[in-house]
Amino acid sequence: MKKFLVLYMATGPEFEKMMKNSTPEQQKKGMEAWMNWMGHHKAALIDGGAPLGKTKRVDHKGVSDTKNDIGGYSIVQAESADAAARIFGKDQPHLQMPGAWVEIIEMMQIPGM
Repeated sequence: MKKFLVLYMATGPEFEKMMKNSTPEQQKKGMEAWMNWMGHHKAALIDGGAPLGKTKRVDHKGVSDTKNDIGGYSIVQAESADAAARIFGKDQPHLQMPGAWVEIIEMMQIPGM
């Protein structure tokens, strides 16, 4: 089985709007949808992941604040990238948010490790 890093992506304004405007009831319903989805795919989920917060950039100039469209991550296992992509169908909770998508990246094996 191969491992894949899944990045939960959304445009900044859409994500902020959703977080600001969702009621406690909507948040609870959303969490229940996530838990159900994760339970249904538990055989493929190596790490269910977590939401991600603010981002720091480190380069030769030093450290600075930066922004990106990554809202969270998971690690899944599957036979191929296509098989991993099939885990994320229409029922995946993140994809219910306008402007949301997932990116699936194969985690390459390092020989001898």
